[in-house]
Amino acid sequence: MQREEKQLEASLDALLSQVADLKNSLGSFIYKLENEYDRLTWPSVLDSFALLSGQLNTLNKVLKHEKTPLFRNQVIIPLVLSPDRDEDLMRQTEGRVPVFSHEVVPDHLRTKPDPEVEEQEKQLTTDAARIGADAAQKQIQSLNKMCSNLLEKISKEERESESGGLRPNKQTFNPADTNALVAAVAFGKGLSNWRPSGSSGPGQPGQPGAGTILAGASGLQQVQMAGAPSQQQPLLSGVQMAQTGQTGKMPSGIKTNIKSASMHPYQR
Repeated sequence: MQREEKQLEASLDALLSQVADLKNSLGSFIYKLENEYDRLTWPSVLDSFALLSGQLNTLNKVLKHEKTPLFRNQVIIPLVLSPDRDEDLMRQTEGRVPVFSHEVVPDHLRTKPDPEVEEQEKQLTTDAARIGADAAQKQIQSLNKMCSNLLEKISKEERESESGGLRPNKQTFNPADTNALVAAVAFGKGLSNWRPSGSSGPGQPGQPGAGTILAGASGLQQVQMAGAPSQQQPLLSGVQMAQTGQTGKMPSGIKTNIKSASMHPYQR
């Protein structure tokens, strides 16, 4: 009898030590999540999860060890219930349980789940027992197929994203041509005063005919429109409409060509 009690005490001490380590790790991880979330990195989170997983596995090994007695066979009976504050209980529970009264005993000494949870477990167990072996195997195969297709799609998306990031973006324009076009449209850079052959009319020498660029104070230009009807009458010599001999007036730079089918009154 004494041997079993010593074994039980040793198992409880080992179990309490593992639970304390697990509690400290959980508290540290929760503190990081609440106070250091701005500096928290994903590798550190994975390290915390790995630590918690290892401690849980160690706790399960302790519970499944052959020298560990079955705690489910042990019965805990409350001997004294008091509504007064218990300092020893406060110290042992780290301030979580101040009193050991009839209100907290059912929660802390519960060995079975809540009645509602227990009823849901029974319902799930009953539903699972109704499914035959063949139907269950078909459902398992269908679920595995869906998971495989989902994993394949995820892997394909990851490969495409990686290959897209490594592939350089193909350039679809030439910056030099774009700059030259903008400069030509905005500032006229690179444009030449090209004059078509035979554009000067049969007028007096030195006087520009139709289709030429006319220089003047106003800077207006008269340009011959392309695609004009070929049946129009031949253009006569340009006539300067404004009299340049008048003093005090700026000579006009606008010249016009008068079309006439009959004899021009000033032509000799």
